[in-house]
Amino acid sequence: MGKWGVFYSSVTGNTRQVAEAMARTAGEADLMPVEEIPEDLSSYEVVALGYWLRLGGPDPKMMKYLPKIKNATVILFETHGTDPGSEHAVTAYARAAYLLGEGCDILGTFGCQGKINPALIEKRKNASPDDPHGGAAAMERWKRAENHPNEEDFSAAASFVAQMKRKLELRKKYKEKH
Repeated sequence: MGKWGVFYSSVTGNTRQVAEAMARTAGEADLMPVEEIPEDLSSYEVVALGYWLRLGGPDPKMMKYLPKIKNATVILFETHGTDPGSEHAVTAYARAAYLLGEGCDILGTFGCQGKINPALIEKRKNASPDDPHGGAAAMERWKRAENHPNEEDFSAAASFVAQMKRKLELRKKYKEKH
């Protein structure tokens, strides 16, 4: 297995913690925030890019960086305050993928809930009930998110990386035969 680059953008620490769990499982991996990502990524077999959601897509720092990734095998991972598998979370992967530079191959995606920045919760407490970020349903979602990421999420991230490593092995075997 080749070297992995696990790069992330994190404000509250949620995405950083998931990135750390992934890097541990990847084995040989460089782990660093988006601001420190090297320009040349050719030494990495996999480039894992983690971000938190803002306005239904990757946060501004990662949005700015994604177009610079070219000709790489990519994993996208995200943390968010919404429910896992929600339209909001799933659509964010598409928005991130759309921003990637040419020649990228998305190996897989991973996401989990994360604690919401307290300042954002305070700002949204008085949002109207018809606002998707306001009302009782949003407050219930925030409550569910406040205990994430947790050990179960880190374990799921580690399992995901193991699955992606297996997927890479199967791809190599397939290419050798064809």
